[in-house]
Amino acid sequence: MLTNPDSHITVLLTIGCAALVTYSLRIGGLLLSDRLPQSGRFKRFMDALPGTILLSLIAPGIASAGFWGGVGALCTAICTYKTRNVFLAMLIGVGIVAISRQLSP
Repeated sequence: MLTNPDSHITVLLTIGCAALVTYSLRIGGLLLSDRLPQSGRFKRFMDALPGTILLSLIAPGIASAGFWGGVGALCTAICTYKTRNVFLAMLIGVGIVAISRQLSP
């Protein structure tokens, strides 16, 4: 618990500055989006960016889950590709990892 009144001000100032920086970046992106190239290499890079960000978030989890985490991720990807049902694919992936954890000593 914070007891020093100066620490309350510091916390509020830190939160305010973080909010200001966050929203400045968002507004800046919206204002600059019209000036970015709409074709060529930069457009291809920007089109691929969401997938690379998603992969960078998922890959550490797969790696830390070990072999069966990789098998579950691969089965999830295949099921999503074949059925286009993300919920079913996630259930299969989670099921594979859960069963492997129950069967391992």
